[in-house]
Amino acid sequence: MKELVAKWNSISLVLRIVVGLAIGAIIGLVLPSDGSVAPTIITLLGTLFVNALKAVAPILVFFLIISALCNAKAPASMRTIIVLYLVSTFVAALVAVVGSFMFPMELTLASAEDITQSSPSGIGEVLNTLLMNIVMNPVKALVEANYIGILVWAAMIGAALRVASQGVKEVFSAISDAVATIVRWIISLAPFGILGLVYDAVATNGMEIFIEYGQLIALLVVCMIVIALVTNPLMVFILTRKNPYPLVLRCLKDSGITAFFTRSSAANIPVNMELCEKLGLDKNLYSVSIPLGATINMAGAAVTISVMAMQAANTVGLAVDVPTAVILSALAAISACGASGVPGGSLLLIPMACSLFGIGNDVAMQVVAVGFIIGVVQDSCETALNSSSDALFTATAEYRDWIKAGRKFTMGKDNVPLKPAEPANDEATPASEEPVPESAPDAEA
Repeated sequence: MKELVAKWNSISLVLRIVVGLAIGAIIGLVLPSDGSVAPTIITLLGTLFVNALKAVAPILVFFLIISALCNAKAPASMRTIIVLYLVSTFVAALVAVVGSFMFPMELTLASAEDITQSSPSGIGEVLNTLLMNIVMNPVKALVEANYIGILVWAAMIGAALRVASQGVKEVFSAISDAVATIVRWIISLAPFGILGLVYDAVATNGMEIFIEYGQLIALLVVCMIVIALVTNPLMVFILTRKNPYPLVLRCLKDSGITAFFTRSSAANIPVNMELCEKLGLDKNLYSVSIPLGATINMAGAAVTISVMAMQAANTVGLAVDVPTAVILSALAAISACGASGVPGGSLLLIPMACSLFGIGNDVAMQVVAVGFIIGVVQDSCETALNSSSDALFTATAEYRDWIKAGRKFTMGKDNVPLKPAEPANDEATPASEEPVPESAPDAEA
């Protein structure tokens, strides 16, 4: 049995999901959903998968946030980079919300015909619901999957535990890791769940369902492209007053492409470290900022959370006004910062955003299931954006320091900055020389 499990886990999850998706689509075309035993069992696979995620997600978010906050460490020297990480994540959420307003769509969910939601009368009702959810009893919040209450109580407990002993902090870290392991077990069975979900969708709606999924993927990818090629370069230009695109394209080429295929910001840390070395950055800076970015720099996750929550609202017939959308962007940015610690990434944080609109956990978890179906493309693009911007913002922060110190530098071969000149020396380093050596730039300012 152990050998069978090991062999199953040795196969790429992406490949397993693709196979499950294909089998589900084929069975959906040839086997009608007529209520007989076989279709019922296949559909049950998807139902069990969604319900298992629905059961464990509130506990995971609760302990994940407590563990992250009570163990958080942020050096003072990282202030500029942290600000860039957080601002870019919030801007990404705003872009996603705007995109969702421009291209609204309704998702086909398993029980869409049973969904009845009343639209909030305005921002006042939204804020009232938000405040009531915040002060809900924490046990009740966990039982009812009230993610707003879970977020607030976990944040307060995590902040209070910062003064606790290291042993206490390690207990919460161990619990968080244990729950995360359970989620990994569930996600390892995702191919069977997706098989059931795709079968049910295709048997009920035909192959037209994949047109809907394609439109959703297109919206997500376009939002991420706008962030990578418009908003992020704009932030770089504001700080450096230099053409940002040589650096942006270099980071996308050296870091983004690798991250697209590995689908892991953590696994891409060595690639980003090597890129920062080639860019002539200070190792004392990037050795901290790159691992930190793999944890909290989650613009791609913010896009996924915002788009999926907005489309869930469209599906249940909720009209979202602009102030509520801004609140959603802030909530998506905050929750996205913890996405790296969640197996399944941003998808399991979608219910937290949906709860802002009063969308129930049953509906939210069906949206999560749709996310797993499109996750092969969505997660790859999300990781590429997240990881490449880790190196981009690290370089931006150091180049800004060089400029403030009066150092001049030019871009050499392959967009690698040449060693900056000292303030007293007005002669710029020739652009045709070799890139800066492996050692960090001079420390004098």
